[in-house]
Amino acid sequence: MIYVVATSTLKEGCKDEFVKLALANYKNVHAEAGCISYLLNEDCATGMPNQPALRENCVTFVECWESVEHLKAHLGQPHMKAFMEAVKPLRISSELRILTPVK
Repeated sequence: MIYVVATSTLKEGCKDEFVKLALANYKNVHAEAGCISYLLNEDCATGMPNQPALRENCVTFVECWESVEHLKAHLGQPHMKAFMEAVKPLRISSELRILTPVK
């Protein structure tokens, strides 16, 4: 099992459009082989002392996949290629972090 934390920093005023496109793609991604969970998130104010400043123009996918092979297949899906192309003009940058549980 692997976890994916994929953060996108978005251009000013582009967050709503990014979220709309991402949510429209949920059904496709959730139907993929190996998808355990796939959720788009935004920073949450908690008042906790160690939490960094909230990022207004960032969104983060937190995903869980059965394997790296399933993730690679996911990234090659036609609906993901279309999504990536559609959100390209909305992004400033993106960061991908792949994690695995400590054994």
